[in-house]
Amino acid sequence: MKMPGKLMAAACAAVMALSLAGCGSKGAGGNTVYFAAHDEAKDFTGLLYEGVQKSVQGVQVEFLNSKGDSNLQIDQVNEAIDKGAAAIVLLAVDGSAAIPVVERANEEGIPVIATNRDLNGGQFAQVMSDEKQAGKLQGEYMAKHLPPNAKVVYFMGQSSLSAAQQRWEGFKEACLDKRPDVELLMKQDCGWSEPNAFRTMSLWLKIFPQIDGVIAGNDGMALGAVRALKSAGRLQGVLVSGVDATEPAVKAVASGEMVQTVKQDAAKSGEEIGRLIQEAMAGKVPTEDVKVPFVEITRENVAQFK
Repeated sequence: MKMPGKLMAAACAAVMALSLAGCGSKGAGGNTVYFAAHDEAKDFTGLLYEGVQKSVQGVQVEFLNSKGDSNLQIDQVNEAIDKGAAAIVLLAVDGSAAIPVVERANEEGIPVIATNRDLNGGQFAQVMSDEKQAGKLQGEYMAKHLPPNAKVVYFMGQSSLSAAQQRWEGFKEACLDKRPDVELLMKQDCGWSEPNAFRTMSLWLKIFPQIDGVIAGNDGMALGAVRALKSAGRLQGVLVSGVDATEPAVKAVASGEMVQTVKQDAAKSGEEIGRLIQEAMAGKVPTEDVKVPFVEITRENVAQFK
């Protein structure tokens, strides 16, 4: 039976509209990389996000802030999978809780790239730094520059995370184990938080008349300690070290308020993540474990990083 011309045209138009709608939906997802982070885009996470944005071509990179809520992150990643993500870059709030959504992404053929935080299951590529190296660089600096019989305090990141544990272990092995005259007065988990470090340092300054060194697992905590030391008029002569090479920390090293920060190379990490994403979009499923080295920044070389 021959369909009348107008009816045939209308039917064809309807089919084309449906096809375009379907392709549009798939294209919007398939051309979007979702950067699923544990927190907002600031400090190292912000630098890493910028690095990924600069390193991928032909795709949009959408930032997802789970605000430290594992359930919210799982919902966000599930939604990204539903949209047919080109890839998912995952900074997991909880490396174990995230396993089911990683496995679901695997089933859907969506590449997952873990970075900066542990991921404990599923198939994924990984771009990380050797966290112990950061602590070792801090420890080596302190072992070389602290005076005899020095007294130090240590601000730890979230102690449940291996990054915080490994940075501490690296510092301990390179400084405390090599310099038995150096006394560790206190070690405190301050959850990577500048306000927490400020409050804790303010308390320690009331308790301890002598503090020669402050070692922190990230720059935020180091800067919180600097703020407390300045408020108490006790910054002079105290060696303060952090990790991440955030802009405020680099400025603090340049001005002498900090003696060291250790750069976790967000630009290089973003470049490596971008390379894996481009490979994934070309049909190669990434499974690499890429290590990005840390770089020490002190007064001697800080001009290169300003």
